[in-house]
Amino acid sequence: MTQDVQSAPDDVLRAVEATLFASTEPLTADQVALHLGFGEKGGEVRPALADLQRHYERRGIHLVERGGRWHFETAPDLAHLLRREKEDVRRLSRAATEVLAIVAYHEPVSRAEIEAIRGVQTAKGTLDVLMEAGWVRVAGRREVPGRPVIYATTPAFLDHFGLGSLKELPGIDELRAAGLLDPVDEDMIETALGSKNPRIPDNADSEDD
Repeated sequence: MTQDVQSAPDDVLRAVEATLFASTEPLTADQVALHLGFGEKGGEVRPALADLQRHYERRGIHLVERGGRWHFETAPDLAHLLRREKEDVRRLSRAATEVLAIVAYHEPVSRAEIEAIRGVQTAKGTLDVLMEAGWVRVAGRREVPGRPVIYATTPAFLDHFGLGSLKELPGIDELRAAGLLDPVDEDMIETALGSKNPRIPDNADSEDD
């Protein structure tokens, strides 16, 4: 058994651990620092977060960071032991899947920009479904005439799909290599990506230049 290498004082380590354990939602390093009275900057707690992440990496729960927010979760290989009932999976419609992919790869993006990429009108209910699921949020308004609402993904989207950030989104080549695309899916994803096959989402502001 290897000994944990700690760079944070034990009292800080324990305080950070307790704060994250008691929190009902993921917290940023700055939020943890503010809660513990270190001020609004997370520099004081980042070494403790790194120590705790190493400490828990071989245990039944892990400390994970997604989208800049930290939380404890069950180790992936043990999740089946805690699942008592079969989950009722609600499948997204094809339209909702396309819209979610467009938002993820092009955010922030307006409804008109979504429709331009898809080539068809997007029902308001489609975006409502994604927002109710907690995966898409209103991110403000585009500073152009009419000031249209723009949409972006949420930390819950990253958490659900196991992504640390949007930079980890796969491209078409990776999906194809993994055998995760059939011809229908490939057409849909190519439409969603605007035939660019990016790894990192484009800034939709460029469309207004």
